Amino acid sequence: MNTLFDKIWDKHVVNNIPDGPTQLYIDRLYCHEVTSPQAFEGMRARGLKCFRPNQIICMPDHNTPTHDQDKPIEDPVSRKQVETLERNCKEFGLTHYGMMTPDNGIIHVVGPEKGLSLPGMTIVCGDSHTSTHGAVGAVAFGIGTSEVEMVMASQCILQQKPKSMRITIDGTLQPGVVAKDVALYLMAQLTTSGATGYFVEYAGSVVTNMSMEGRLTLCNLSIEMGARGGFVAPDDTTFAYLKDKPFAPKGEEWDRAVEYWKTLRSGDDAVFDKELSFNAADIKPRITYGTNPGMGIGITDNIPSLDSIQESAKPSFLKALKYMGFEPDEQLLGKPVDYVFLGACTNGRIEDFRAFASIVKGRTKAEDVVAWLVPGSWAVYRQICDEGINDILHEAGFELRQPGCSACLAMNDDKVPAGKYCVATSNRNFEGRQGPGARTLLASPLVAAASAITGKITDPRIFL
Repeated sequence: MNTLFDKIWDKHVVNNIPDGPTQLYIDRLYCHEVTSPQAFEGMRARGLKCFRPNQIICMPDHNTPTHDQDKPIEDPVSRKQVETLERNCKEFGLTHYGMMTPDNGIIHVVGPEKGLSLPGMTIVCGDSHTSTHGAVGAVAFGIGTSEVEMVMASQCILQQKPKSMRITIDGTLQPGVVAKDVALYLMAQLTTSGATGYFVEYAGSVVTNMSMEGRLTLCNLSIEMGARGGFVAPDDTTFAYLKDKPFAPKGEEWDRAVEYWKTLRSGDDAVFDKELSFNAADIKPRITYGTNPGMGIGITDNIPSLDSIQESAKPSFLKALKYMGFEPDEQLLGKPVDYVFLGACTNGRIEDFRAFASIVKGRTKAEDVVAWLVPGSWAVYRQICDEGINDILHEAGFELRQPGCSACLAMNDDKVPAGKYCVATSNRNFEGRQGPGARTLLASPLVAAASAITGKITDPRIFL
């Protein structure tokens, strides 16, 4: 019996090239302002039109400021990229959700919340975190700019088929442990290259019991283990999330779609190239200490001692600690925090803001902490306001910003200054990722909220 990955992949094969890649049909192409300009230029130079423009959705997110979006973008590079995307969409007849429109936001947040990403689809974007969309039961992965052009021109792509891996997590998560902690735990276990060459299917009771927002977070971070992508088989949670979304099927079409989606699962006798199993009881609230997402620990644990590190890995381990200003075998609890960032395509959804608000309600932000709370879309922003979450945040001393990628990658105004520590709910903690010299500690919305209240790295369980 084939795996779910095999089922979706095989259904989209147009042509198998002998001793070469597969020509794979693509259901949905997402484009943002950073990785698309050269693709449009290539199309223009060859006199081509987009083959199936209705299957291409575009929006700016990386370069958009998270304040004063109704005014011209001050940074000239960001302004040019955002304006270029709008012009290209007009010329090529593509759907464009521009800044300040109700549909705008981070592309990996907007796609699922509008029902543009659906079970059984193949989905690509010139962005590594396209794996997020796998949470709906799609095969979704990032591609390069030349491949973006290929999909624009033909609605197909040339790809080597990845191997399949199933990661099963069983048991019940402890209080204070959320999907972000699960993902950070897996990265520490597998390392940032442990899933290289694989497409990961997440399974087990922990995944089955996760909300869609949690699954979106988990799949988002698949790429940080080196995986080509990650996904979850669609189930009743998926269907309930997608029902009545603007672009989801309606009426009888919905009933037919669900009947098909119910077949999208790996068979009981499916054979994976690799299988891994983990126990939920082993997972604590997590935080990273180094300069890749796999360098993480339970929040009450110590940084690994030098003796516990393999000899070949010691130079990079020590280099990371020097950059971060930490020592081997040191505890992070109680370390001062300068910035807190809630947002990104990893944790910018309504559930993340509810979690953050549950900690800060009735408390006050630490005076010395700068907090950037950035919804993943205008839809999330509106929901935050409608549910009264914004009032809770405001009373606690926080300010809600406008949607965008924000401090995840510092391609906009939201840059963490050199040497400052930022507890971030985003996806990467590379050197300079949040600004030149910035020191990033990846964590969940609960850890971020607790740290914002105390002004230091804090176990959120003391507030639960």
